[in-house]
Amino acid sequence: MDTFFCSDYSRQTGEDIIGSATNYQTYVLVECPPPWMSEAFNSKWVPRNLRILVEEVKRAKLPIRFLLIANDSSHKVDDTTVLIYQRQEGLSNGYRKQEFKLANIEQVAAVVQKWLSGISSASEVNTSETRDILVCTHGSHDKCCAKYGNPFYFNAIATISDLYLDNVRIWKSSHFGGHRFAPTIIDLPEGRYYGVLEQDSLKAILTRTGDIQCLNKIYRGWGILPTALQILERELILRHGWDWFNYKVAGKILEQSLDNNTILAELTFENTSGSVYTYQAKLVKDKCQSQRVKSSCHATQELEVIKYAVASLGVTSSKLVTYSV
Repeated sequence: MDTFFCSDYSRQTGEDIIGSATNYQTYVLVECPPPWMSEAFNSKWVPRNLRILVEEVKRAKLPIRFLLIANDSSHKVDDTTVLIYQRQEGLSNGYRKQEFKLANIEQVAAVVQKWLSGISSASEVNTSETRDILVCTHGSHDKCCAKYGNPFYFNAIATISDLYLDNVRIWKSSHFGGHRFAPTIIDLPEGRYYGVLEQDSLKAILTRTGDIQCLNKIYRGWGILPTALQILERELILRHGWDWFNYKVAGKILEQSLDNNTILAELTFENTSGSVYTYQAKLVKDKCQSQRVKSSCHATQELEVIKYAVASLGVTSSKLVTYSV
């Protein structure tokens, strides 16, 4: 019997989980009760028209991630929730949410097709600001997400209730990468990824309190940034503290060596008082942290995962933005 668990192995080797958040322009989250097949959109409750749409989007290589989501009442409610999160351009603090309530899952494909064509839908609902926490519990895709994701989801419901966080919704989610960091979550609308979580570290994320250094262990990165820049952003979070989560950010890679061993990166942020700062950093391959890993429980080969260290960091410009009314 195979007893290899990729997340146990990742913890034992002390793998740094930063730089593992995936970068998508859009998330389309479709409520669908489990059980889910290993390929989520082949599951029995997913209608053919939706499966075809997901395949078409994949073939067209559009930067859209389709995920199935569910909560404890998904199998008994009379409607289907669809959430579309789209990345904001320029300096931003993440994604913008649109929410749709549909009579059934068969209607999802038509609404998403309309949305892709820029046509609004009567089924869109006005909702208050919410935080949607997605926990990967997709055990048929990787057993670590069942072993660690399911109990974490169950306990997180109680954590959110104990904190009286009425605006936070928690969802089980199909696979979004990084199962070797189970339990792993995406925190929307920000689009930040976390892993190797416990309830105490979830509390810190939800309330933005406690020792900021905990992010060294649990922060996978921000999905609006290229993976190499995620290490730079973590460095800046550790400098600025929880205030950083209120800032708007944009980042880009300026130069990259041919062997990918060094990167010149730039990250601009606007703080809450309207001042804009630009940092430049040299990122170099971290030989100690770069290692070969098995990326899933059923991986047959190891992959080399390259990690970077921030070799130099400095502010290159700062200005106060004034908005004319």
